[in-house]
Amino acid sequence: MAREHSSSACPGPVRTCVGCRARAAKAELLRVTVGSDAHGHPAVVPDPLGTAPGRGAHVHPTTECYDLAVRRKAFGRALRVTTGLSSAPVGDYLDTASPTNR
Repeated sequence: MAREHSSSACPGPVRTCVGCRARAAKAELLRVTVGSDAHGHPAVVPDPLGTAPGRGAHVHPTTECYDLAVRRKAFGRALRVTTGLSSAPVGDYLDTASPTNR
């Protein structure tokens, strides 16, 4: 039996937040990818335009969802990276974002 999708629920593509695991429109979420931090070590970096190449994960641009993703080690699983990833660049990005996103 085929599953029916409601087109009126969320316009456009739908993604799942790796922090709270809630489904939301892609435009409401922040895409993150694997990149490098200031010291050249592998890190989770924000991709607000969604144009960086490679595998990406999505998280609500709030400190609550970011903290949940870090606590659950969701970034490493979603991005399929087994080595220790620093998520500090995403935290710094959220700290500098407007206070209305918190």
